[in-house]
Amino acid sequence: MESTQKKSSDSRVHRSDRIKQIFALVSMVGFGGSAIFGMVSLFGSGLSSQHQQKTATAAVSQESLLVAQERGYETVLQREPQNPTALEGLANVRLQMNNQVGAIEPLEKLVKLNPDRADYKVLLGQAKGKK
Repeated sequence: MESTQKKSSDSRVHRSDRIKQIFALVSMVGFGGSAIFGMVSLFGSGLSSQHQQKTATAAVSQESLLVAQERGYETVLQREPQNPTALEGLANVRLQMNNQVGAIEPLEKLVKLNPDRADYKVLLGQAKGKK
């Protein structure tokens, strides 16, 4: 009789432990879900504010942005005169500003550094007025 009571007591303890484990699992899943939902909401509002910033930036004149980019590339080229990324960026910015004469120098350096790049040669020819 005593062993039956002990088995019954053990069974209740095991069932109680199992219920606690299930409750803990459900709690963790709920917490994780709410944390993920909060993070998604946070990133969503961050993306929304980035969109608003981009809209505000678009209001700034395109010309002033190009001038700032040109200065940045020139600064890099003062330290690294043969930096291909800065040379290409400077040439592109100057071409966007319709400054073909200013684009010739960085394009000539790019052609000299990369003689196999036909696109640089084409851009150089266009900047010099050839087609």
